[in-house]
Amino acid sequence: MFGGENLSTIDGKGRTSIPAKFRETLADLFGDERFVITKATPVDFGDGTYGRGLSFYPLSEWRELEKKILANDGGFTSVQLNSIKRQVLAPAVECCSDKLGRVLIPPALRVHASLERDIWFVGMGKRFDVWSKEGYGRINAQDEKNFPQESEALAALGI
Repeated sequence: MFGGENLSTIDGKGRTSIPAKFRETLADLFGDERFVITKATPVDFGDGTYGRGLSFYPLSEWRELEKKILANDGGFTSVQLNSIKRQVLAPAVECCSDKLGRVLIPPALRVHASLERDIWFVGMGKRFDVWSKEGYGRINAQDEKNFPQESEALAALGI
């Protein structure tokens, strides 16, 4: 699975290098170096603003997610389902990295996530996310606020 945090850069044309261990995971665990880039789940900062990033799914994981969304496996209302389709399915782009591990992030997705220079690659299990350096700092601060304190469920995980 994808794990770890990697600080990287993106150039003015939208090219960045996927961390080597993420590329290895794509090839070794998922058997395919292709992936889908789409908008990540927005993070509510609680002040009327949201953190916006990108999610990279291995192609096989993406196909499973797409099936679940289209079948409405979550039991969402039609309004919620249409929002999910517009936010997750519509902007999705299939990509693969070049021989040097570089990928060109489409302009609309770069703008959405405010990716300019310094970016974070963040392993999230079956996917990895990309955030601007500033945005990821705010997300970490919000995650500390949201982190369950003295939770039996957390203790059961061994954390």
